[in-house]
Amino acid sequence: MLKLKPEELRNLIVENNFASKNKIEEAQKKADQEKKSLQDFLVDKKVITEKELALLYGQANNIPFVDLSTIEIKKEHLSQLPEKISTRYQAVVFGEEKDGSLKLAMSDPLDIQAVQFIEKELGYQTKLYIATPADILAALDLYKEGLSTEISKVIKESTDEIQIEEDELKEATSAKNVQEIVQEAPISKALNIILEYAVKSRASDVHIEPREAFIQVRFRVDGVLEDTMTLPKNVLSALVTRVKILSNLRIDEHRVPQDGRIKIKFSGNIISIRVSTLPVVDGEKVVMRLLDESTKAPTLEELGFSGMALLGIKRALKKPHGMLLVTGPTGSGKSTTLYAALSLLNSIEVNISTVEDPIEYRIPGVNQTQVNPKAGMTFASGLRALLRQDPDIIMVGEIRDTETAEMGVHAALTGHTVLSTLHTNNASGCLPRLLDMDVEPFLISSTVNAVVGQRLVRKLCNDCKEAYEVKAEQIEDIITEFNLDRRFLSISSKKEAIKEVDKVPGTEGEKIIPAPSSIGEKKSILDQIATDPSIIERPLKDAGENESKTIKEVFFSQEEQKANGKKDDLSLTLYRAKGCRKCHDTGYAGRVGIYEVLEVTDEIGEMIVGHSSSDEIEKTAVKNGMITMAQDGFIKALIGLTTVEEILRVTRE
Repeated sequence: MLKLKPEELRNLIVENNFASKNKIEEAQKKADQEKKSLQDFLVDKKVITEKELALLYGQANNIPFVDLSTIEIKKEHLSQLPEKISTRYQAVVFGEEKDGSLKLAMSDPLDIQAVQFIEKELGYQTKLYIATPADILAALDLYKEGLSTEISKVIKESTDEIQIEEDELKEATSAKNVQEIVQEAPISKALNIILEYAVKSRASDVHIEPREAFIQVRFRVDGVLEDTMTLPKNVLSALVTRVKILSNLRIDEHRVPQDGRIKIKFSGNIISIRVSTLPVVDGEKVVMRLLDESTKAPTLEELGFSGMALLGIKRALKKPHGMLLVTGPTGSGKSTTLYAALSLLNSIEVNISTVEDPIEYRIPGVNQTQVNPKAGMTFASGLRALLRQDPDIIMVGEIRDTETAEMGVHAALTGHTVLSTLHTNNASGCLPRLLDMDVEPFLISSTVNAVVGQRLVRKLCNDCKEAYEVKAEQIEDIITEFNLDRRFLSISSKKEAIKEVDKVPGTEGEKIIPAPSSIGEKKSILDQIATDPSIIERPLKDAGENESKTIKEVFFSQEEQKANGKKDDLSLTLYRAKGCRKCHDTGYAGRVGIYEVLEVTDEIGEMIVGHSSSDEIEKTAVKNGMITMAQDGFIKALIGLTTVEEILRVTRE
């Protein structure tokens, strides 16, 4: 990490127009309050990125910047500096200059003592470069030989020891004896390597699955399970025992499922691991869910909320009381959305209490309670206890039964803000689901402010994604699938295309999008949306006061809209996954949410009281301006954030 003095950092930021002097002074005060360095605070708040900081620092000190993520580092160069020294000084040899000197990348190249020590160790002169700490850490991973190779080596070298360990475990008379046997066992090294690779791969889950002749290890990365490696069947018992001991489970019980927890420290971060064991035909299966406790709750914008969805959820959160419900299948990011909402509401003036399972993020100033069914602490009993704690805002991890639902609704009715999740396919399905839980319709309509439906899609890798022109027949499928108005895809004449959507069918010149002078004659509407997605949901300048429309009403067609373009006039540019070293040849890196926010208006409230179906409620919400999850996804595909295939994968029921 760069060791910049505060004054030096301020000068770099201000002189390069990243922030004003006043803003930096404010940031310094906030950093002091949070007991952080100014540098960490500015990077966390995205005032400046690590890459930009390294670039500026290098320019100020005449040291060239190198982006190691774009360079293929050869093993022969990397191995010239021992791994321990590379790790200690955050330095990597990544190439050779024409004069024979070695290219040395460091996160802090002005550490003179470190440079002198490294040159002495190498026996070479070096040409110094500056690189980001993240790139250095990624390069250090190249010292590893790969997960399969490392574990195979441990197991191959220790086959006899594993067998001895198995025999000793059977003869162990107490938990203390077992702990001593397993502590330094070779299988523990194998488990450590698996967990280390899982964390580095950004895996959310690790599956250890016994098969008839081998053990299959799979990681879930960005929501998709990947086959990672196989292990010999004879290590299963030792591996499961090791996991059980770490998570305080019974090692002599193999017939019933067990649940436990492990905490490990990795690269300064605390990783909480939920462990679940399950007897299957070929042995015991283990699934470990990894949660980084040091990760901060993201903002709504960082999660992918934008346009009307962002406005809708913020409007609901500003109301003094009522319920905000988030729906979606398991693993769709519901809890993370609630954490983002809590972070927005969190202040010294309000008492926020939660009951969760599990506690995924720690939020300073929020009273968080863990569900513990064995001790009688369920969501219902936890909520009952919270109501006696003088709360202003309550978060219940999940509404699973009638009791919890009724208590949540009554809490919202008596002046509290209640946030919770529910398992339904979309936002409109949430309201009938509450009716199924025997909650009175008039209570739902008067307490629920908004319902968020969501899914998670994989984000395209920025380094290798590629644009492509969609074929005419595929465009027709896309228009049908996402309910698009084909007029926006016409390229026969950009001016004609703009003129075409300037009118609503059946009216005399009523403006429904800004005139060409407002949006630029040289850019098609798709080009503008790609530059600024919020244009789709922006109120239109030329619309009458009583007829305020949005581009969304034209972009996504209503049932009565008729097709006005020819097939040959249609054009659409989208993006697809390619794959590179940085994204491990998947074409994707990270995930983003796609959302629909259904606000409970008077009209929707009357439909709930009238026991309308979820389809009818959704049609009314769309008519009133709601963008569906699939349509929100299409906007994100249009601007190159994800692919149409990803949207269809998660939204098709």
